[in-house]
Amino acid sequence: MSPGPLLLVAFLGLTAGTAGCRRMRFWLVATLTGCASGLAAGAWALIAGPVWDWEPGVALGGQSVHLRLDAISAFFLVLLALLGGAGSLYASEYWADRAHPASAPPGRVWWNALLGFMALVLMSANGLHFLMAWELFAVCAYFLITRERHKREVRAAGWLYLAASHTGTLCLFAFFTSLASRTGSWELGPLRDRPDLAPLFWLALFGFGVKAGLFPLHVWLPSAHANAPSHVSAILSGVAIKMGIYGLVRFSGWLPVPEAGGWVVAGLGVASAVLGVAFALGQHDLKRLLAYHSVENIGIILIGLGFALIAAARGDAAWGCLALAGGLLHVWNHGLFKGLLFLGAGSVLHATGTREMSQLGGLWRAMPRTALLFGLGAAAISGLPPLNGFVSEWLVYLGLFEAASSRGPAAWAAVPAAILLGMTGALALACFVKVCGVVFLGLPRSAAAQRAHECGPSMRAAMMLLAAACVAIGLAPVLFWPLVIRTVAAWRPEWNAAAPSVPLTTLGIVHVALALMAALAVAVLGWLVRRNGLARAVTWDCGYAAPSARMQYTAGSFAGIITGWFAWILRPRTHAQPVVGLFPKRASLDQHTPETVLEDVVEPAGSMVMRLSTAVRRLQHGRMSAYILYLLAGVAALALLAVWGGAR
Repeated sequence: MSPGPLLLVAFLGLTAGTAGCRRMRFWLVATLTGCASGLAAGAWALIAGPVWDWEPGVALGGQSVHLRLDAISAFFLVLLALLGGAGSLYASEYWADRAHPASAPPGRVWWNALLGFMALVLMSANGLHFLMAWELFAVCAYFLITRERHKREVRAAGWLYLAASHTGTLCLFAFFTSLASRTGSWELGPLRDRPDLAPLFWLALFGFGVKAGLFPLHVWLPSAHANAPSHVSAILSGVAIKMGIYGLVRFSGWLPVPEAGGWVVAGLGVASAVLGVAFALGQHDLKRLLAYHSVENIGIILIGLGFALIAAARGDAAWGCLALAGGLLHVWNHGLFKGLLFLGAGSVLHATGTREMSQLGGLWRAMPRTALLFGLGAAAISGLPPLNGFVSEWLVYLGLFEAASSRGPAAWAAVPAAILLGMTGALALACFVKVCGVVFLGLPRSAAAQRAHECGPSMRAAMMLLAAACVAIGLAPVLFWPLVIRTVAAWRPEWNAAAPSVPLTTLGIVHVALALMAALAVAVLGWLVRRNGLARAVTWDCGYAAPSARMQYTAGSFAGIITGWFAWILRPRTHAQPVVGLFPKRASLDQHTPETVLEDVVEPAGSMVMRLSTAVRRLQHGRMSAYILYLLAGVAALALLAVWGGAR
């Protein structure tokens, strides 16, 4: 059996859904059929093992179409199909025609096109076609991000995303054209015996790093994810940025990597993990906070990939295999729980009309299912057992611990990396304690929060699907280990025989025991409440006769102490109206964390380029005599340069 028929059904399903986009139910059935077929094809390639290779004999852009589905592309295709299906189900209610009659039908077209072109990126075995699919999926994402383009901040986010994407694409264009010129072909495949190709890794790292959103190339990510519709945010964070990870994994496996490549990737991973969660702690916007956690989790993935590259250069297969397996499994895990969290944030936005956490509070009463599912995603992203986030981070830790027991520079680097990874987990837990407490607990802080309501069945079903996947990987990690190891072996075939023995069965038993104990504790607590009744009273009110929501912790006050540690990079801006007199009528304190890299580095550099361009533009004034003078000055300069070179 071949995955070809399944992929054909997936293609036809997405195409039919695009053609019938004006009929919601038809679009949903066709798109879900396509996603289910893609999921089955990816699972088949991962489980069965042989590479599916297809050359139909058709030329596109002067190059023969060549598609390949191996373990690496299938690993990412499974995530794409699962998140694509969940997002489609969610969008059928969240972005319905009755609420968005003008933007919903074209949004469904761009959604299906995005899924299709990302699948083509994963299966393209020709560099030119890879570039074409890459650019087309970026354009589709732009039109999805700007669904509400009547808002100024949405337009700004879209243009920033497009500019960053094209910057990365320029580097990838240089990468693929250089590769084609040196090999004589656009065809892609293993070329690790060509050490002259190693310098091209730096172009790939920048081009794919922009898409992945690693720090400091993440400048587009917070605003794009925050302003996009929530199901689009879920696919961008869960899958689209993983296309950058796919590119790094794919070409670091096919091509030689410079000796410093692994160290640079691991260093960028540590920086992205720590600074991503630090910036997340300083956010007041719920979706922007989740966006910065994407930077953090991309850092965790890159730590695994970076140390795997170091291990490959040193010939240490055992701990390199563990590090890469943890990083790859975290690709899946982050896609699942971040998709769940963005869909949960979308339910909050759908019910209240605001993303500002200072305007929320007390939502667990009106939205208990959303609160429960969001809390599960928060526990998973914080790396708490018995959920999936713990499993992948545990594998990365095992790889780092094994590296620390080896000799050489890797041992010295693994120890601080493990410490900083642990600090990242602690900060992530603090951040989501803040989020869950401020958004769902306490009293409503605004009329919008008081009017909140639970989301509908389609939105809940999509969140429950992703939550079930998080629980499944957490409780039965041993079932997914062969799929991860097969992907590692596709990256480094010589590591297939060196796959380490990991006690995942024991870990699964411990996780199941923890889950049963938690369920038992909840059941006993519920029984006690039903038996003895539940008395309600206000919390400690500090002596106030009428405590109100204004006395609750805000998002800024809760995280203020921790964000103070990172003031050197966060550079928070404080706006205060101090207390004056014994009975002040007004006093306020507001703290805003800017986009430091964007506002303090990229924008000043861009302004300088614009000023220089404006100054140079004055030289173009239409007088022919001046143009002849410029030409003569240029010829004279070249002549002087030639004379100076000959004299040397």
